[in-house]
Amino acid sequence: MGMDRVQLFEDLWIWQQAREYVKEIYSDFKQGDGCRDFGFCDQIQRAGLSIMNNIAEGFERKSDADFARFLDFAKASCGETRSMYYTAEDLGYIGYATAEQRRVRAKKISSAIFSLRSHLKK
Repeated sequence: MGMDRVQLFEDLWIWQQAREYVKEIYSDFKQGDGCRDFGFCDQIQRAGLSIMNNIAEGFERKSDADFARFLDFAKASCGETRSMYYTAEDLGYIGYATAEQRRVRAKKISSAIFSLRSHLKK
């Protein structure tokens, strides 16, 4: 779908992917049951939410410059979650296979954010 046709942030592939990623993060680090490290769980969940929320907020600003700036924030949060999945793996909170799947998804989202940001900066 071209940007000219997108009317809602919900139509953006990157927002849809970020939404799925947030569900995975919450599933991986359920507070109480699956994750007793409240600080870690809270931080990775917030970083994941930041990806999708910054995409949405930037889109709603209705200016390419503002949208690009919020995409920068979303991309940075993608990097934060990717980094945290290494920590989760190192601390035994999650296995390698799942951590790697999440890092791969984060890289794809980050790459798509960068592409959209580049398009907006033209």
